[in-house]
Amino acid sequence: MRIFLLIALTFQLMACGLHIGPENAVLTQEDLNHLPAWQSDNLEDAVSATSLFTLFDSPQLRMLVDEALAANPDLQQAALNLQIVQVELRQAKGDQIPLVDADLSMGKEEASEELYTGALSVSWTLDIWGKLRDITRAGDMEVNEKRALLQAARNDLVAEVMGYWLQLVATSHDIGLQTRRVETLLKTENYILSRYRSGLGDLQDLDSARSATSSARATLVEYQETRKRLQRTLQILLGKTTVLTIDLPENYPVVLTPLVEVPEQTLGRRPDLKAAYYAIRSADLKTSVAYKELLPEINLSAVLEDIGDSPSSLLLADPLWTLLGDLAAPLFHGGTLRAEAEIAELEAAQTYQVYRQTLLSAIGEVENGLAYEQELSQRIVLVESALKSARNSLATYRNSYRAGLVDILDLLSVQKATYDLEFELDDLVYNKLANRIQLGLALGLGVTEL
Repeated sequence: MRIFLLIALTFQLMACGLHIGPENAVLTQEDLNHLPAWQSDNLEDAVSATSLFTLFDSPQLRMLVDEALAANPDLQQAALNLQIVQVELRQAKGDQIPLVDADLSMGKEEASEELYTGALSVSWTLDIWGKLRDITRAGDMEVNEKRALLQAARNDLVAEVMGYWLQLVATSHDIGLQTRRVETLLKTENYILSRYRSGLGDLQDLDSARSATSSARATLVEYQETRKRLQRTLQILLGKTTVLTIDLPENYPVVLTPLVEVPEQTLGRRPDLKAAYYAIRSADLKTSVAYKELLPEINLSAVLEDIGDSPSSLLLADPLWTLLGDLAAPLFHGGTLRAEAEIAELEAAQTYQVYRQTLLSAIGEVENGLAYEQELSQRIVLVESALKSARNSLATYRNSYRAGLVDILDLLSVQKATYDLEFELDDLVYNKLANRIQLGLALGLGVTEL
């Protein structure tokens, strides 16, 4: 027994010199505290939001989001991953509890009665170095990481459903505008045909008008197919196999701008950053476990045995107790245990770099969203002014063409420029609303946390 204690003391002294875990793991909160303030001046309609639905909600959209959260296959896989690590954690916690096994056997020799042998054994691994405790704590961190990843997947899914729904509204606007363009071109074509029959025009004007009409119709077909593709994509997000039909609103909904708070508050609620942080904690603890594999392990076991002529008489009369102690220590493994510990430490350092990359991406997403919001606001004002002038110019050109002062190509060019500006303005409005959804997601908004 004295020898066992000397060996254990030797290994304990060795453990004091071990380096456990990446030094950079403690810098994660410091990274958040030293971020510069966001440049969020001149944001309109900014509101303090707790979820994406604070910015933008409708009964139809809420229904679609609920369907997606309940049936999206990717989200269900993330939920199952969380359940798996939760069960694995229960398994790891069981290793810290003494194991109890029972055994019952029957034997019979020639010309003798049946004899029953019963045994009750208890075994326990002493967690003298805290290795089993670290395994359990690492499991807790993995559960937290998977829970955060599931929350991130839920937030992303909600933003995707919102985005595709909004894109369907935008595509419906494109179809409406392009239908009007085709109708206008047809009217121009018929007017030219009427003038030609009256001897006031020529075939070249008619060919130019027909060419413009055919091109516009081709674009209209493209927009119609785009709407079908978007519906199929949204159908997949909802986990549906049946064809999705939606009665879309005519106008864009109001999407408010999320209020941008200080970086440590906004980024601190992002689930992907939380997951990356928990991954560092888990890897750090796994590094600790890998180094503690170099230390000795003490196992205790006790066995209670008895023999009787019936199962009911076992372990009740005069059973035999056996108490054993076992000290196992790695002496020579060709450096594999030390290498595994060093690998674990390097992998833990990798998780810190993953955290840093996630943090940098998050900062970029917020800053890009804020800058894009201001850019789109300025462009909308300018395009609105340009469209107003273009409409005035179009009216003038129509009157001039009827008076024979300009040719058909000039009129078609001004018509095209006017419709192009209408499309550009609608596209800018859509991008502004969609950017607010992405900005909210970048700020850590989503749905109710699990």
